[in-house]
Amino acid sequence: MDESRSRVRLAALYAGGFLGPFGGAMTSSVLPEVGAGFGVSAGVAAGTLTGYMVPFALLMVVSGTFGERWGARRTVRVAYGVYVVASVLCAVAWSFPVLMGGRALQGAANAFTSPLLLAAIAAVTPKARLGRALGVFASMQSAGHTSAPLLAGLAAEASWRWAFVGAAVVAGALAVVGLPADPPRGGERPRLRSAWERRTLRVAAVGFVAWGCLGGLSFLVALRLGDSFGLGAGQRGLVLTGFGLVGIFTARLTGWAIDRFGAQRSVLSGAVVGGVLLVGVGLLPSVVAVAALWAAAGAFSQAVIVGLNALVLSAEGGNRGGSVSVVQSLRFLGAAVSPVAFVPLYHLDPVSAFLVPAGLVLVVPPVLLFHRDRSRTVGTHR
Repeated sequence: MDESRSRVRLAALYAGGFLGPFGGAMTSSVLPEVGAGFGVSAGVAAGTLTGYMVPFALLMVVSGTFGERWGARRTVRVAYGVYVVASVLCAVAWSFPVLMGGRALQGAANAFTSPLLLAAIAAVTPKARLGRALGVFASMQSAGHTSAPLLAGLAAEASWRWAFVGAAVVAGALAVVGLPADPPRGGERPRLRSAWERRTLRVAAVGFVAWGCLGGLSFLVALRLGDSFGLGAGQRGLVLTGFGLVGIFTARLTGWAIDRFGAQRSVLSGAVVGGVLLVGVGLLPSVVAVAALWAAAGAFSQAVIVGLNALVLSAEGGNRGGSVSVVQSLRFLGAAVSPVAFVPLYHLDPVSAFLVPAGLVLVVPPVLLFHRDRSRTVGTHR
């Protein structure tokens, strides 16, 4: 019975990886319907995406550390409960500000689940298999982000509100199942300072650049698909989906490669190959080639993100939840800054808008991770 319960809770850890990205993207395909429901434009309704992501990214800077202090099991259960309330509020929203409040509360709640789920996986997984476990979690995250527009769109055939009802039901079920028991903790409670060590900040900086200049560039690819090839919205969406689908199916292989060859090599190879693929996406004159390269980039962006998580979670220390939350926060902050940085550049010179982020992905991760290794070597000789 205990073994069966442990398996269910382990499955719930991975299912939690699906819920967060699904919640973030669930309004992306139903913005016209949401806007029509409240008498606002689709552009104004797009604020439901930002309203979720801002508290999610900002709170995640500290959520992992606070969750470790309060106990991961208790914190995640409470966060799921808040997510249920927030989703119900969105489902019954009687005005657009109420919907925005519900979305912000959803994002805040998810900030207290994602890093603690990753830390819990690391706590119950042998170090030799950590990459594979994180790869499964990453595939669930990709599945949530990729399927959200489709499932929400199907729900909108009746009413977009049903998508939030579904999210509330899933979060409620996960709250009931819970997490494995917290491991015994000795010594002082985790401090925020312990999550902001230099090595963690370097890894987080790599995540900021890699996701902002690779995984977060779907908007830029969409612009090129429309301007250079004349693709409509549906066709652009189909091409962009390839990135997420390939990420889903290669995440486990990525995890195996991390266990076999090391997390740092995974990050570096993913960044280098991803940067080269991005150059092709920005330059090649064939829409088929662009679609193929962008789909392949999904696999190598997974190698970067899963590798970064493995670097942090495999390190010694009692605040793994806090450290991985900093890395994840900077990752999503990179995605938020990316449109502001590269859309104006695209309007000035479309080619440069791809070459600049590709150059950053090719240069920054090797420099920061090499510095990380050099610091360790110096410390060892001392």
